[in-house]
Amino acid sequence: MKPDKHLSLYWKCQFLGWGIVSAYWAYRVVTSSDYGFGFNLLNYVLDVGIGIGLTHLYRYFALRLSWHTLNLTLLFRRILPAIILLSIAFMLLNNLKWHYFQVLILNKDRVLLSSLLTWEPILITGLRTMAIWVLAYHLYHYYQREIVTATQNAELSLIAKQAQLDNLTNQLNPHFLFNSLNSIKSLVIEKPEKARRAIDLLSDILRTSLYEKEELLIPLKEELNLVQDYVELEKMRFEERLDLSVSMEEDLAHTLVLPLSIQLLIENAIKHGIDKRIDGGTILLSIKKQGEQVRIVVQNPGRLTQGDNHKGLGIKNLSKRLFIQYNGEASISLDDEAGDRVIVTLLIPIQTS
Repeated sequence: MKPDKHLSLYWKCQFLGWGIVSAYWAYRVVTSSDYGFGFNLLNYVLDVGIGIGLTHLYRYFALRLSWHTLNLTLLFRRILPAIILLSIAFMLLNNLKWHYFQVLILNKDRVLLSSLLTWEPILITGLRTMAIWVLAYHLYHYYQREIVTATQNAELSLIAKQAQLDNLTNQLNPHFLFNSLNSIKSLVIEKPEKARRAIDLLSDILRTSLYEKEELLIPLKEELNLVQDYVELEKMRFEERLDLSVSMEEDLAHTLVLPLSIQLLIENAIKHGIDKRIDGGTILLSIKKQGEQVRIVVQNPGRLTQGDNHKGLGIKNLSKRLFIQYNGEASISLDDEAGDRVIVTLLIPIQTS
């Protein structure tokens, strides 16, 4: 691999930041003294070098000591002394620079120790400048760490959410397959032609459900196609005892729903309603808008029993899937209606592809 010839963001900020600050200091020197161009250029380069050198040295030790992983309290306990030390080093280096400028260029007689210990205003400038740099450096890394943490948490949340949905859907598929095979079993001997048609339907249903399992949400029209196939399969067993009436507002066809959600409600209505009545009955499926939600209602003959409330594995799993997918904004309820009918109402937020 060829080495990256572009400067990193850190070095760009270093050169730009210290270049601007040193340019301001150079301007003040130019406007307050008669030093020549060469002196001012050298002074500018040394100022940039001192600033970059000290802060880069700080960065080196901060990374070696993993200060970027500390909480704010522990971090401040370390950076406050560090700022003071950086400021003293800044003062000493600048005083040393000016001492030799005055001795070598202006031929002044200066005592080195006296020059080094001159603290005003250079120490105050160093404290202010180093504090700004150190705080900006750690705030940037703290912000980056928060972004990475938030991104990782979001990814983990999505992975966990998908795993939960997959687990629940995996429980539904064997449940659906078991009931369908029972339906076909009753046709094999008495009505072999219908059994073959039932196997074709089951094959189509399984192919569709396995394909749609990879999707978190599917359009309503695709879910209804699956429902129609399933009801046709069940009608081969129930014959005239089973009928389905579907009513849906046309503009809801592309609204997204959980795969196998309505099919499960229809399956539940057949199992707990139609199958338990000698004369069977009609299942009514109604899909309408209700504000910002879709209201899906399944009605079937029968009554809720005290023991199970129709909340078998399928309904319980559907409730969990709804909660996970819609973050608690969807709901499912079961009620008795006068006239010996059970009503299941599903409310989900309107989402379209």
